[in-house]
Amino acid sequence: MTWIERAMVFSPLDYAAILLLLCAWQWIGWRIDNPSPNRKSVAMMMDDFRRDWMHEMVTRQPRMFDAQVVASMRQGSTFFASTTMIAIGGGLALLGNTERLAGVARDLAIGSAPALVWEIKILVVLVFLSNAFLKYVWAHRLFGYCAVMMAAVPNDAEDPQAYPRAAQAAEICVTAARSFNRALRATYFALASVTWILGPVALIIGTVATFGVLYRREFASHSRSVLLKLPPNTKS
Repeated sequence: MTWIERAMVFSPLDYAAILLLLCAWQWIGWRIDNPSPNRKSVAMMMDDFRRDWMHEMVTRQPRMFDAQVVASMRQGSTFFASTTMIAIGGGLALLGNTERLAGVARDLAIGSAPALVWEIKILVVLVFLSNAFLKYVWAHRLFGYCAVMMAAVPNDAEDPQAYPRAAQAAEICVTAARSFNRALRATYFALASVTWILGPVALIIGTVATFGVLYRREFASHSRSVLLKLPPNTKS
């Protein structure tokens, strides 16, 4: 089977659905990381809190609380990386047994298709999961770097290296959180791409629903409104 014949296995609607999936994934990621000044995303507001956290850490004694927070973030990235690895293994196992997936499709009256179609649909899911896994692992490493840099911050606020090193630790923490958030988005869209098994229309619906969930949580959620509120004792 030539590449042209393989390409003809999918309909124009399939290609449109995949293009929509990729564009939605890239656009929402870009918008979250580059929001307009008048409408910040939750992720960007949390970056400011991380910088404030490291600034406060300089004078906090003892720093056990800060160490526990970083440890919990490392555990979170480890959990998701392990879960994603298991999902990748399941997908690879399914690649070698597409006949069973085709049988399930026939039972659900989805229709019949060549094994190549099911393999490519599974591969799309695996690509998203692999992207997420690599970002989870990198976030885990960066949170480890952040912990080391926090330990290097002098306990004396008068030390000229205290706040500069705290700022460095903050930027590493921000970078780690962004990698973790990007991995989460890839996981979201991996789940959306699973709907392609039901057909291109299902993929379009799954993509739009996933995009809507991500947009609402970053730009129109209750948590965002809470972050925008000033504390009651704020004088400004």
